[in-house]
Amino acid sequence: MNNYGESNGDSNVHEKQVEGHDHCENGDGSDNRVILGIDGGTTSTVCVCIPLFSSSKSLPNPPPILGRAVSGCSNHNSVGVTVHVSYPTETAARDTLEEVMAEALSKSGSDWSAVHAVCLGVSGVNHPTDQERILNWLREIFPSHVKLYVQNDAVAALASGTMGKLHGCVLIAGTGCISYGFAEDGREARASGAGPVLGDWGRYALYTQCVVGSLPNVVRVYEIVAFNSLSGYGIAAKALTAIIRAHDGRGPQTMLTNKILKALSLSSPDELIGWTYADPSWARIAALVPEVVSCAEACDQVATKILVDAVQDLALSVKAVVQRLHLCGEDGNGSFPVVMVGGVLEANRTWDIGKEVMKCIQEQFPGAHPIRPQVEPAVGAALLAWNFLMKESTENSHS
Repeated sequence: MNNYGESNGDSNVHEKQVEGHDHCENGDGSDNRVILGIDGGTTSTVCVCIPLFSSSKSLPNPPPILGRAVSGCSNHNSVGVTVHVSYPTETAARDTLEEVMAEALSKSGSDWSAVHAVCLGVSGVNHPTDQERILNWLREIFPSHVKLYVQNDAVAALASGTMGKLHGCVLIAGTGCISYGFAEDGREARASGAGPVLGDWGRYALYTQCVVGSLPNVVRVYEIVAFNSLSGYGIAAKALTAIIRAHDGRGPQTMLTNKILKALSLSSPDELIGWTYADPSWARIAALVPEVVSCAEACDQVATKILVDAVQDLALSVKAVVQRLHLCGEDGNGSFPVVMVGGVLEANRTWDIGKEVMKCIQEQFPGAHPIRPQVEPAVGAALLAWNFLMKESTENSHS
């Protein structure tokens, strides 16, 4: 994916814009202009506002956050709400985006006219047509001088661990899984994250069902989540499947049965079926991952195999990107960062999935070194915007 960005050339901008903002430099090397960084996911959207630092100043690590806001889903492909046919999910996503930016600006003490650049990292952006659609939303809000950048959310996650520099690989393992990387010459590659039909079973698809009755014009959007072992949902769903298989004699007995039934206050695996289908949302099921880890720590073979399979799959997705981009150098020992993001990779248990993934990667690529970001992906998006601005400034000065 290209580093897709532009100055907005559309004069038909949002009525909230104020002209003539005075850009005075502050004592810390910034002026009163700001950058907005946005992480738009399938469950929430986070926007942060940071100062626009002068190109002559080094960027603080971490950068100061002037304002931060959180709202709902802004992925135009997956707004999981009940909506009227006349109010499409794309409009809902666009409204969420505008609301979260307005709140972050308000909390920072800034206004729309102070915005100099915006970088949106959003899930579901996999092609220039996706980027162009979202850029069109931003063009309706900001005036022509504002620099606009749209990236996949994985790119913002990578930037959160590299201070906005696009080099190395990011592994995200949460709801779904994606591995995304950049070589120093700008080449990029990805593995996983292609959706449920094409192999990323931790992600979800959507279908619609018309509601028959007094509200015939309402479309309800449902989530369908398939799984493999890469995602948090996939790990937990495999555990639930193992319980059912043990219960009906198709699989070995496992500690997962008592552990998960107790966690859910259920008395029998038969009740698990009703619990699962009463609300098959990914977050509710993925919340069971700690129970799977606990059983693996107690040496349960079924739980251990589920996690070992997850480790192998996650490592494989990173290895595929590293090989395609030759991040390891000609001798295979070159150094490169692997940014680790997502709840599945959190290092807070004895059975540390992230640590095991890195161990597996380093067996083949000893130069890989893990980075656990100290800032969230929304800050990574803001750092991306700053680096893009500095690069463009340098190129313009040499032209």
